[in-house]
Amino acid sequence: VQLQASGGGLVQAGESLRLSCAASGTGSSSSTMAWYRQAPGEQRDLVAVITSGGTTYTVDSVKGRFTISRDNARNTMYLQMNRLKPEDTAVYYCAATRRPSPSLRHFTSISSYDYWGQGTLVTVSS
Repeated sequence: VQLQASGGGLVQAGESLRLSCAASGTGSSSSTMAWYRQAPGEQRDLVAVITSGGTTYTVDSVKGRFTISRDNARNTMYLQMNRLKPEDTAVYYCAATRRPSPSLRHFTSISSYDYWGQGTLVTVSS
C-alpha cells in the first residue's frame, strides 16, 4: 500500500483545512487507516482511525472539531479539521494496515500500522 498525504498549509486560528490521503496498491480499500500528527520535538500521536467498514475513533483532544472519513471508491481518506488551534500545528501523517483485528482499540496503537505517507505540514497561527 502506498499513501500520499496532501492538503496541509498555513491557516489562522479558527479556520478549517481538509487533509487527504490517497491510497494505492493491493488491499488499500480494505485497510484500516489512521491520521497521526507530530509536533516539533514531540512523539507521533494518534488523531483518528477509520476501518474499511467506516467505524471511527477520534481522540478526545480533537473530538467535535476533526472528522475522519473515507471514500472507498476513490481509495482516499480525509480529515476535516475545523476551528483549528495553534496547538494543532504539526506534521500530519496518514497510516494504513491490512492486518485485521476484531478490536478497534488495537488500531489505536502506532505499532499496528505497516504503511505510512510522507506527511503534510499544518501550521495554525494565533
